[in-house]
Amino acid sequence: MKNIAAAKALLAGFTLVILGACSFTSSPKMPEPIAIGLTPYEYSALMYVADDQGFFAKNGLTVTIRDYSTTQQAIDGLLNGEVDMAFTSEYAIAGKAFKKEDILIVGNIDKYQLVYLVGRKDKGIENFSDIRGKKVGLTRKTIGEFSLGRLLTLEGMRIQDVTLVDIPPSEYVQALTNGSVDALIAVNRIADQVQEQLGKNAMLWPAQGNQNGYYVLVCRGDWPTRHAERIRRFLKSLDQAEGYIVNHPAEAKAIVQERLKLDSAYMERVWSQNQFGLSLDQSLIAAMEDEARWMIENNLTAEKQIPDFLNYIYVDGLETVKPDAVNIIR
Repeated sequence: MKNIAAAKALLAGFTLVILGACSFTSSPKMPEPIAIGLTPYEYSALMYVADDQGFFAKNGLTVTIRDYSTTQQAIDGLLNGEVDMAFTSEYAIAGKAFKKEDILIVGNIDKYQLVYLVGRKDKGIENFSDIRGKKVGLTRKTIGEFSLGRLLTLEGMRIQDVTLVDIPPSEYVQALTNGSVDALIAVNRIADQVQEQLGKNAMLWPAQGNQNGYYVLVCRGDWPTRHAERIRRFLKSLDQAEGYIVNHPAEAKAIVQERLKLDSAYMERVWSQNQFGLSLDQSLIAAMEDEARWMIENNLTAEKQIPDFLNYIYVDGLETVKPDAVNIIR
C-alpha cells in the first residue's frame, strides 16, 4: 500500500510539472510590432480610433505611428524602410506605378472631398475664370496638382494657364496671406485658416468635383509573403474601429478632434466630407486610371501606357477580414 501511495504521489508531482510547463508554453505571445506612416489629418480617423480604443493591442499588435507632412513623403518613407506600412493617396500610387515600384495597396480607409482652391480678391480673383495667369501655390507631385488640373480642364482651361509655385504645406497659409501666391490648392483645414486671416478677401471653390480622393494603406511588395498574419490583425483592428465610428459617432469625433487638436465646429463640418470605412473597390482603380491618363497627357511621366493597377493590389488580407468590402473586377 505504501508503494501504491508513493507512486500516486510521484504521478501527481509529474502531472503538476507537465501542467506548469504547458501553461508556460501556451502563454500569450508577445505583441508583434508594426510601424505605420501617415499624415495627421481627419482621413486617418480609423487609425486614431483603433489606437485610442486599444484594438491594436487586443489583436496582438504594438503599433508605432510616424507622422509625415504629405502623402508623398509617407510613401517615400515606406520605400526608404522607415516604416512597415504607410497611408498615402491613390494619386501617389499611380505615380509610383509608372516607376514600377514594388508596392501593394492593402486597403482603403477613407473616401474624401476635402480639397479646395482659395484665391485672393485683391489679386483680381473674383470668378473662377480669373485664375488664368495667376500664381497658384501647391505641393507638386501630390493629388492637389491633379485636382487643380482636372478643375481647370472642367472649366475650359489647362494647368499651363496658371503658374505653379511648389511650396510645402507648412508654408501654405503664409504664402497666400503675404501675397507670395495669388491662390492656393489646399485641404479644408488649411483653407479655413486662410479664410480666417483674409476674411472677405478670400474666394473659395471645391476642387475635386465629383471625384473622391482615397486614403490607402500600402506596403512593400514582399511584405505580405512574410507578414500576412500581421496584416490580417491590423485590418481587423481597423474594421473594429470602423464599427466603433458607426455605433459611436460622437465619441469617435471627439477622439479625432482631441488627437489633432481641432475645434468642434470644424469637426462637425468636415466629418460628413469623409466616408470612413475599409474597402477595395473598382472606383479606386478607375480613379488611378484617370490620374495616370492625366499624368501622361501633362508629360509628368515618360511612359505612354496606363499601368495595370491590379498588379498593385493585395486583396487576400481584406478578403479574409471583410470579404464584402472587396469589389474589384479581376
